[in-house]
Amino acid sequence: MSTATVNIAIISTAHCHTQAFIDALAKTADGRKLYAIWDDVADRGKRFADKAGVTFVSDLDRLIADPQVHGFLICAENTRHLPLLERTLPAGKPVFCEKPLVTNREELAKVTKLVSQYGTTLFAGYYLPYDGTMRAIAAKIQAGDLGKITHASYSNAHHASYGHWFDSSDVAWFTNGELSGGGAFMDMGTHAVQFLRTLFGPAQSVLATISNRSGIYPKVDDFGIAHIEFASGVLATVEANWICQGGRGGLEVHGSKGAIWNDGKQYVFGVPGSEPTAIAPIEARPKQVDRLIAAVRGTIAGEELRADLAACIDAVTIMEAAYASNASGSKVTLAAPGAATARAS
Repeated sequence: MSTATVNIAIISTAHCHTQAFIDALAKTADGRKLYAIWDDVADRGKRFADKAGVTFVSDLDRLIADPQVHGFLICAENTRHLPLLERTLPAGKPVFCEKPLVTNREELAKVTKLVSQYGTTLFAGYYLPYDGTMRAIAAKIQAGDLGKITHASYSNAHHASYGHWFDSSDVAWFTNGELSGGGAFMDMGTHAVQFLRTLFGPAQSVLATISNRSGIYPKVDDFGIAHIEFASGVLATVEANWICQGGRGGLEVHGSKGAIWNDGKQYVFGVPGSEPTAIAPIEARPKQVDRLIAAVRGTIAGEELRADLAACIDAVTIMEAAYASNASGSKVTLAAPGAATARAS
């Protein structure tokens, strides 16, 4: 589809990124437009709608059926994604759903069935695979510049617990496992997991330790580490938390010919005995709201969107396995791609 005006409907305003997405729709003069907002919490939705100067629609079915809407942006609580996807995907219009798509494989099976049935474009709120520097890193890996990749890590963290970021009633659901599906590891770890899956392909096992270490939001985890074995032979470690007070964080990748890491200012490639060289970014790809607009306009190739969705889908499976591993104290072996089971070992 190509159109001068792209009308986007926001479905729920629960997520802490909602205002940033509204701003991204309002501040770019390319024809994109926030058309309307629906929210199951009417007072919250009306507040966002009034601030944005758009209509609050109380009837979700009417909004989904509105021919003036070109795409949907779901910003609901994590465990409330499925019922909203079940209602929006049959409309056949592109859907951007905040990450993670869902929180378990049972729900995931329902989502993938709907995507297959209706052919709807669906993606989640990830950004790392589309960043110019991360794309340059991926290109070096694919070109063999690092040789055989042996291991990698990604640390994704901030100080949300110590900063009491989730004390507000609007975002307190992040600390309620029934709505969030998990705490810091679900919130932050999923970004690292999805990106590593994009780099290294499907995973075959997960061993994780996830806990609450600060006691500030005690009903959910605020710290987690997962060791992921990829079918490609790469062993990766993900660390994610809400209790980080500093440090570099980010990605490290090690191979037989060299390594990539964050030196505190930029990402570099180096080998022992030589001066590391900066990794120059390449052209970024559309992410989040920009990706939704591009999907509506048909300017992203179907192959790219399918690969994107595959990584989002596998991220759900890996994350579920991480929490299962923590609960059992054992490594969880994932089924081969396309199968539907995972088991503790």
